[in-house]
Amino acid sequence: MNIPAPLPRALGDLVADHAERLTDADARIVDVLMQDPMRAAMESGKEVAERAGVHPASAVRLARRLGFDGYPEFRAFLQASLIDSADGDFDSGAARVAARLLRAPTGGLLSSILDSEIAALQQLRHTVGDDDIRGFSESLRDARRIFVYGLGHAASLSALITLRLRRSGYDALDLAGMPDLAETLNRMSADDVLWLTSFREPRPPVLALREVAAARGTDLLLLSDASGLRIKPAPQRRIIVSRGGAGHSQSLLVPMTVANAVILDLAAIDNGRSVQALREFRNFRARLAPAVPR
Repeated sequence: MNIPAPLPRALGDLVADHAERLTDADARIVDVLMQDPMRAAMESGKEVAERAGVHPASAVRLARRLGFDGYPEFRAFLQASLIDSADGDFDSGAARVAARLLRAPTGGLLSSILDSEIAALQQLRHTVGDDDIRGFSESLRDARRIFVYGLGHAASLSALITLRLRRSGYDALDLAGMPDLAETLNRMSADDVLWLTSFREPRPPVLALREVAAARGTDLLLLSDASGLRIKPAPQRRIIVSRGGAGHSQSLLVPMTVANAVILDLAAIDNGRSVQALREFRNFRARLAPAVPR
């Protein structure tokens, strides 16, 4: 059974306020909007009416009954409702893509993405400070082992973090996809650090790892967007960043910038450990070349 997507709240209010004036044709159009509000926000009145099986003029009449001058103004309202949805983190991937397309001017998709990334990075400058970075790097420096984990888009960032830490001479382990995860976690202790990256709604594996870390006294570093505030108990250290608002690109560049800053700061405070390890790795790789991929 297909479950209709939720109707944008503001549109639902409009329909309720004008319910007594709506005709059968109006109801059929509203039903189409309810079934797929993302698609409806991108279609013309004629296309919506065709899917509802009514005359194209019916879409214009519905828009006017709801208080708009015509269907283009009504469609702009639908687009704004989608972009400014109360569900700000856009758990639906389709909704996120649709909202980004709606924000981009015709032929200006790349510029729109660049503007979004720049705005998110500018906001980062004002929300994360050197003390936040230093707190992460000190915990990593003093850890016996560093466990790293992320899901979805965060998984690629976690893999990069693990690679950077290992090349810097730290015993770092990416937990994603490990066949012997339970055995590995059983060795986690208060001397270790767990670095979680989590975006949007915290998933069960993230919450489960948080519980393991709490039970074993393992310090938790959390790099996340605002959804990380839902992770309880609160981690020892966390950096909360905005990756862009609803309808923006939801940048991976922002948390990646934070991770790069942490690892660079780590090199500044670990008495040459990172620099020496990187030098030794470079020399070792050079001796193996060209037989081994870089």
